[in-house]
Amino acid sequence: MADKLLARAPSTAVLIDGIRKDFGQGDVLKGVSLDIAPGEFFTLLGASGCGKTTLLRCIAGFEKPSSGRVCFDDRDVTTFDPWNRDVGFVFQNYALWPHMTVFDNIAYGLRMRKCPKGEVARRVAESLTMIGMPQLEARFPGQLSGGQQQRIAIARALVFNPQVLLLDEPLSNLDAKLRIRMRRELRDIQKSLGITSVYVTHDQEEALEISDRIAVMEDGVVRQVGTPDAIYERPANRFTAAFVGKSNFLPGRLEAEGFRTRGGILIALPPPRVDEAPRPEGDTVLSFRPENAVIADGADTFGASVVSSAYLGNSVQCVARLADGTEFYHDSTQMQTKDTHLRLRVTKCIFFSPEEL
Repeated sequence: MADKLLARAPSTAVLIDGIRKDFGQGDVLKGVSLDIAPGEFFTLLGASGCGKTTLLRCIAGFEKPSSGRVCFDDRDVTTFDPWNRDVGFVFQNYALWPHMTVFDNIAYGLRMRKCPKGEVARRVAESLTMIGMPQLEARFPGQLSGGQQQRIAIARALVFNPQVLLLDEPLSNLDAKLRIRMRRELRDIQKSLGITSVYVTHDQEEALEISDRIAVMEDGVVRQVGTPDAIYERPANRFTAAFVGKSNFLPGRLEAEGFRTRGGILIALPPPRVDEAPRPEGDTVLSFRPENAVIADGADTFGASVVSSAYLGNSVQCVARLADGTEFYHDSTQMQTKDTHLRLRVTKCIFFSPEEL
């Protein structure tokens, strides 16, 4: 059934060009520009209040930007009303009509558009089959689980075969296990249809798992755009490194022998990557992920004492301390909770300027 819908689904590029939005108390969006490829699953990631939902609503037409433009392919839709933009929108709270059956919830928009009765029945049946719920059309939302309600909200958004699918934190109301399962199903549906999708979330793990590319946002600006591995492995700035996952930041000085902390501890460094910029000697900030300081032996290791630790089943997370008092995070599958001292080697790292602290 998804193949049948795919044949009719448009593949649309979305251009966000210098979008600024001011609600009267300063800019919520400060000249955001993004280029989203046809069929891409693109995620807006950021903390509450960073402007990601406002940007999504500008794409949908629920908000009109103070300046800038939104284009679908080569068509400028900035001034279009939502119902003239050909978008599907999945709300955070699903926004299902409690007094309507599943069939009627999905069919509502089609009926408002005066679709013929037979066309309505066919499209609703296709949508229910696509989400794996063909037998539940007569039920009411209150008779469904949270995961089933979420699927109905997606089916209602897709029943129009929209050019663009917009999703505003649609999994945030689900429990942890269901959220993990549903984001995989959502990704499968999106890819089977080939529909351009823009997804809003504050959950870094969720963004890394389901996205083709991610835009990390802070205070109305985009701090970095990239693939999940680029965002995690090669963060462009301190904010991205700290927000997406967990990172350590050790101020000090880069020397010929390695990195020396402000307290004088020398940390040997891995060889630079092929794509890495030169490492000029001088004041800098060493950054590495907790899992990128591994337990090892040898002259290129450094010692640290364990301040605290927590057993998480598949790993142990701890706070460790250098002899000069510098503390950092360490995650390991080799470590035991009883360990009080570690010898570590940094396997991956990046550097930031001291001004970013």
